[in-house]
Order: sequence, then structure tokens, then C-alpha cells
Amino acid sequence: MAKKVKYYFDTESLAYRKIKPKLSKKLGYIGLFLLASGLFGFLCFVILLNSSYLETPKDRLQAREIETMKLRYSILNKKIDQVEEVLADVEERDNNIYRAYFNTSPIPAEQRKAGFGGVNRYKELEGFDNSELVINTSKRVDVIAKELAIQSKSLDEILKLAKEKNKLLSAIPAIQPVKNEQMKRIASGFGYRSDPFTKVRKMHEGMDFTAKTGTPIFATGDGVVKSADNSKSGFGNHIEISHGYGYLTLYAHLSKYKVKRGQRVKRGDIIGYVGSTGRSEAPHLHYEVHKDGKVVNPINFYYGNISAAEYTVISKLANQENQSLD
Repeated sequence: MAKKVKYYFDTESLAYRKIKPKLSKKLGYIGLFLLASGLFGFLCFVILLNSSYLETPKDRLQAREIETMKLRYSILNKKIDQVEEVLADVEERDNNIYRAYFNTSPIPAEQRKAGFGGVNRYKELEGFDNSELVINTSKRVDVIAKELAIQSKSLDEILKLAKEKNKLLSAIPAIQPVKNEQMKRIASGFGYRSDPFTKVRKMHEGMDFTAKTGTPIFATGDGVVKSADNSKSGFGNHIEISHGYGYLTLYAHLSKYKVKRGQRVKRGDIIGYVGSTGRSEAPHLHYEVHKDGKVVNPINFYYGNISAAEYTVISKLANQENQSLD
């Protein structure tokens, strides 16, 4: 369709002339167009910045899942903090109490908290928006798992040591072989004493407890009866008990036995009865303690069934340089 042309009547020339639009009006139209275009472009830019206007339901669901994941990782890291605190306390007690009690070297912190060398274990977790959060959490979990494995192994070792310690404590000859109320007195202690038969001063390698014939004699520690016979010269009927850990005890001049060779005994079991067999001057028990093949003073082991006051009295009596009974 042809553009409509407008005319006006010129009174001077008495003729019709075409109406020409003014330049300022044209410029106004152009400016208005440019302003409208700019406003439209700015509006589109704002809409693009605020992506929520363009999100699909799937995008919104994924965004919620990511925020939920971040929250769960945050909660997990707080729980890891608590686990690390408890584990650190267990490790401290393990090094400073349990391992110290059993005279075992502590486990260095470097060994407990060592990382994992070699291949990158977390390569497959790299390259994502939240890779740093996921990798750091995974590392913490792996370190705790390793610490727990080391601690579990340490506790197994402590348990084994505890069982051995209990065996050792049970094996040590820690009580008197004759009860206080059943013995008359300590006739002779450990050390140089006068021989009752030759009157010569010689080493007395045990302690003599005087008591009535038939008074019960008790095993002073757990062990196995090594011998129950009269094969050793001068000791008459005697019993030897091997306690392990280098300990051996001997009970001599018995009237009779209550155990036999190879029999296992517990501390406090009756193994025989006081007598005066062998090279003996009167009814008594001659008692010896051997450690690693050497005789030691039995009085150093009487801590299992007497008080401190009783120990002091016995110690004074045992240290008197009198005549032995064998």
C-alpha cells in the first residue's frame, strides 16, 4: 500500500505543496526507539541474572538435593569431630596408662594419624562443584578408620599382656606356706646360721617355720608339681613346684604329701603336711624360693596374706642369727 502523502496550500504561490517532516521529530522517534530497546535489553539481563525465573522443576529439585547433601555433610563432620575427640581420649589413656602399666612402648602420634601415600585415592571425586567438601570428609573418615584399626590392634596386645600379667601375678610365690595362727614361730631365716648338727656357721638357703606335725602346708603360687619325693639329700620328704617365669619353690621335711608329680596347683592349695623327715632336728617346714636358678630370700615375697605390721615382726625374727633346724 502506497504511503499517504500530505499537502498544504501555499498562499504566496497559490499552489499545493508536500508537507516534509521536521528533523527534530525524526530524531525524537529514533531516540524513543533506542530507549525502548535499552529498557527491553536491561529487563532481559535482570531476568537472566535471577535464574529462578528460568529454572525448570527438575533444576529446582536438584538444587534442593544439593543443599540437603551439604547439610548432611555438615552434620557428618560434626559427628566426626565428636568421634575424633573420644578416640583421642582413648589413645591418650592407651599410651599413658595401659601401655605404661604393662611397660610397653607408646604408639607415636605420627603412626596413629599417618595418611595414605601412593595413588590418589580421591581422584574420582575431583572435578565437581562440591569436590573439596566431599574429599575432605572422605579423608577424615579414612584417617579415623585407620586410627581405629591401630587402636583395636593395640587393645588386643594389651589384653594379651593383661592375661600374661595375671598369670605372672598368680605364679609369684606371694604368701606364707604355713598360716600364722598354725605356726609356733619362725625358727630360722635366710642367711648364715649355725648348723644344728655340726654347729658350724653356714648358709641357710630358706626359712624354717616350726609347727606341729600334720599342720597343712600351702602352695605359695600357681604352678606345676615338679617333684614330690625324698630324692634330695637331707630334705626328707619334699615337694618342688615350678611356677614359671623363673620361679621355683621347695617345701622340705614333710610328714606326707597331698599332691603328686605333674599335678597343677593353685596358690593356697594344701600340698602336704609338716613333719620332721630327713636331716631335721624338730617338726618344721623348710621353705625355699628360687628365681632364675638362684636362691632368694623368701621374706621378700610375703605380701599376699600378711599386713605390714606382721611383715615387720616376721622380718625381725627371720634376721636373727640363731641356729637352724636342718
